[in-house]
Amino acid sequence: MKVTVYNCREFDEKAMFLQYGKELGIELVLCPDAPDKENAVLAKGSECIDIITSKMSAELLEVFASYGVKYVTTRTIGYDHIDVEAAKKLGITVANAPYGPCGVADYAVMLILMTIRKMKRIMERTNIQDYTLKGIQGRELKDLTVGIIGTGRIGRTVLKDLSGFGCKLIAYDIYESEEVKESGVPYVTLEEMWQQADVISLHAPLTDDNFHLIDAEAISKMKDGVMIVNTARGGLIDSQALIEGIESGKIGGAGLDVVENEFGLYYYDHKSDILSNRELAIFKSFPNVTVSHHMAFYTDECVKTVVRDSLLGCKCYVEGKENPWVCA
Repeated sequence: MKVTVYNCREFDEKAMFLQYGKELGIELVLCPDAPDKENAVLAKGSECIDIITSKMSAELLEVFASYGVKYVTTRTIGYDHIDVEAAKKLGITVANAPYGPCGVADYAVMLILMTIRKMKRIMERTNIQDYTLKGIQGRELKDLTVGIIGTGRIGRTVLKDLSGFGCKLIAYDIYESEEVKESGVPYVTLEEMWQQADVISLHAPLTDDNFHLIDAEAISKMKDGVMIVNTARGGLIDSQALIEGIESGKIGGAGLDVVENEFGLYYYDHKSDILSNRELAIFKSFPNVTVSHHMAFYTDECVKTVVRDSLLGCKCYVEGKENPWVCA
């Protein structure tokens, strides 16, 4: 069997792909670029392609289907970048490669701490040898209520990590977890979340139903000075509403590992380019907003897991075996 791998990073993934490809008996075509209409021809003869967060539109999926592709796996947990309905119509199976929850959970806790302690401002001052204290007085977690939206594996791990800080914890999810309930963390409604939380951390997948979950109306109901952390998906937050909330002082700070319309920007070198994402530029300009480029997942363990499991899913598909990685 043959698998065509797109977005294959030379510095970390390539060696892993070669290792697991050999172990699993899979012939690999490795492409460093994102899949597009031009390089789709590389997938000719491959039933399976392996991607990351590149947009897979109906039009692009149709091109790959014309070359015989029947299975698309993404080396991510989320698969909202793939047009699943179009894939179904074309007879293409969509799969993912979930990694362990600890990396993202660690990162979320780090962003929470950086946000409440105003770490961006502290680091910027230290870099220019400004050692003054005015404007960088922080808050302590023990005095705060932290709300977790989304209690899947990552959200539950964040709750466990935060339990040692002495803060009050509340949670929201349309599917409530018995594990969370047994831990003593109460589930609340979104209205109660907006009213009670000093810090809100997002850990939900992006769906049509929760697009712009945090919008101007939601922000207006939140506590003054609320802090928002997002390590899930950019589309969960209305960027313009968040900007207005920060400018008005309603929102006291934010930690954003993801933003809307990040596709085509993140993971590429754009230091000499004019960015088309105006909201991203504004977020980066705020002294109380920490922005990183969708890398909360990025650990040694994650890279190993997603490379291995994406290929295992391909092998299961081609061999007709039970495949735990199929999403749609």
